[in-house]
Amino acid sequence: MSIKDSELILNPDGSVYHLNLKPENIAETIIFVGDQDRVEKVTKHFDSIEFTTQKREFKTQTGSYNGKRISVISTGIGPDNIDIVLNELDALVNIDFVSRQPKQILTSLNIIRIGTSGSLQADIPIDSFLVSEYALDLNGMLHAYQVEGITNPEIEAEFIKQTNWSENKSKPLVIGGSDFLQMHFNSDVIFKGMTATAGGFYAPQGRVLRLPLQDENLNSKIDSFKYRDFRVTNLEMETSAIYGLSKLMGHEAISLNAIIANRANGTFSNHPKKVVEDLITFTLDKISNL
Repeated sequence: MSIKDSELILNPDGSVYHLNLKPENIAETIIFVGDQDRVEKVTKHFDSIEFTTQKREFKTQTGSYNGKRISVISTGIGPDNIDIVLNELDALVNIDFVSRQPKQILTSLNIIRIGTSGSLQADIPIDSFLVSEYALDLNGMLHAYQVEGITNPEIEAEFIKQTNWSENKSKPLVIGGSDFLQMHFNSDVIFKGMTATAGGFYAPQGRVLRLPLQDENLNSKIDSFKYRDFRVTNLEMETSAIYGLSKLMGHEAISLNAIIANRANGTFSNHPKKVVEDLITFTLDKISNL
């Protein structure tokens, strides 16, 4: 049975609805950035650019770096945007837009997130890089999908116990990144850890302006969580959605974080743009040998 027009929405030119892309516009290796202005901070290093488009916050450029075809896409902020981006990218490579049916042979994309983040641990300093070995989903978006089989219930149960997690919130999920990409990006210059993904910037990350928090001690509980070798190293708003959807769809995904703040030490980088630039060049060099 073909996928209904209301479910797979295409623009009049045949491009997928939000991203404004056609299948031929994207490479099989894709870099995610949050900020649309960061796309060109990556592609300025390319040898050539073959395609550019933008719709809303979703900007895409596809080109070549050291002979490797790469697409760079801005996702915007938050797991809800990742839901849009990953579903539409998967549709571009794994659904036939003419028959509107999944293809018999599926394509696995390599997805590399380059983002900024704040460290929660004193021993992970500012101006460093961190790869998310695991993602801790605190926002609940993935519960709309059948996630059984891709999560880590033992770690989740211990996190719920140690933080006295509210039953009124979505159950936390723990999802691993791509073993293949983590092996490829392995380096002595990169810290490893578990990245928590919140569903918002203020109360979901413990910030207070005028509204009180449901649990004013939750941040310290998250910071101090410890189970075997697992601890929460940093906090942001996309990684768990990327890891969960990629595993469900059969894509490889890794999240690389430029650490520009350290909440434990109360410090912030004096050169945050340089840290991001260094992570970009590190990532491109690794991708060129992928």
